[in-house]
Amino acid sequence: MEEYRIYRNIICIDLKSFYASVECADRGLNPFTTPLVVADRTRSNGSVVLAVTPYLKRRGVKSRCRVYELPDDKSIIFAKPRMNLYLEYSTRIIEIYLKYVSFEDMHIYSVDEVFLDLTTYLKYYNKTEEEVAAMILEDILKTTKIPATCGIGPNMLLSKIALDIESKKSPTFIAKWTYDDVPTKLWSITPLSNMWGIGFNMERNLNRLGIRTIGELAHYPLERLQKFYGIMGEELYHHAHGIDMSIINEKLVYKPSSKSYGLGQTLFRDYYGDDVTQIILEMTDEVTKRLRQGNKKAYTINLALMYSKDSKGGFNRQLTLTFPTNNESEIYHSCLQIFDEFYDGSPIRKVSIRVTNLVEEYYVQLNLFRDMNQVVKDHLLHSSIDNIKFKYGKNAILRASSLTEASTIKARNTMVGGHHG
Repeated sequence: MEEYRIYRNIICIDLKSFYASVECADRGLNPFTTPLVVADRTRSNGSVVLAVTPYLKRRGVKSRCRVYELPDDKSIIFAKPRMNLYLEYSTRIIEIYLKYVSFEDMHIYSVDEVFLDLTTYLKYYNKTEEEVAAMILEDILKTTKIPATCGIGPNMLLSKIALDIESKKSPTFIAKWTYDDVPTKLWSITPLSNMWGIGFNMERNLNRLGIRTIGELAHYPLERLQKFYGIMGEELYHHAHGIDMSIINEKLVYKPSSKSYGLGQTLFRDYYGDDVTQIILEMTDEVTKRLRQGNKKAYTINLALMYSKDSKGGFNRQLTLTFPTNNESEIYHSCLQIFDEFYDGSPIRKVSIRVTNLVEEYYVQLNLFRDMNQVVKDHLLHSSIDNIKFKYGKNAILRASSLTEASTIKARNTMVGGHHG
């Protein structure tokens, strides 16, 4: 494995409980001693909690739960999400990073997480990675009052895993992993989904092969992983050995091409039958717009419904079309076909649509039973609508049905990240 190892000085910084810490900073409060949660209680008791302070985390409160799952504690402060404020803080913190490294040596992973390549800067600062990391964390705290944690490694993967697994437990909030730590620290990780890049579905699939720790994944035959998962299997094998050859300033970073497009929406009252078909129609419009923007068509349509907590259950079903499409009408009626077959009349609280099995837009499979001229006209029409919305705003053109009481599209189009700014 030595030939695949790179030796750089990468740090991965995470802004601790970011949304909750911003709300505390804005109020002049200490997130380590303040019981604050970021959630919009005015929507319903089932609203999602976006973040909780480190103080509440230490008390066992999960950062991603529902309002009704929070402890019955009158001292808890509820902060309504303010996405524009969080973006403002994120921008200020990015400006801090740029005081220490150039833009080319920074990879913004999310609104609260970033990778910095310090390889060419350590001699300039005449400091170790830990010392530069501590200097940056101190600057962030002093300037914005936002606490942060940091992972350090010879590549992006190990710096990220050091951040996720160890930094939060470190007295300095900084943890460093090297290749020597792979057998002692990386291989002991279980469950597998605790490893960056392994989701719950992949964990389940690997468990079926008898793989339950990263060490077992590292020692599983590579050829069998390639047989089961192709390139993904090879990547999993190398990651289990701490191998990652991404270089930030060469832009070889984690930007996987989309293998699907999807959208989910939590509803704030019980929906039934016809009302939900309106939601499905609006979500189909958004998903097909993303397909067109990505120059893709989809073969497989997935619809998932989650019922209210009293009814419990729901379903997650898909169907595969004979011909790929990015046409609203075709995808919408495919969703309705699934809906009509599996919906049992229970009150619905969440709707998700996903399209997978994608091909390029220019891919055309001739069909004697379709009017290809009409297909082209539909595509031009919807592309024109996309352009108008891009120029004048998402609410510039709406379906007439979007004016009904069941519709949520007008309100959602004014939100940032699913919340009012």
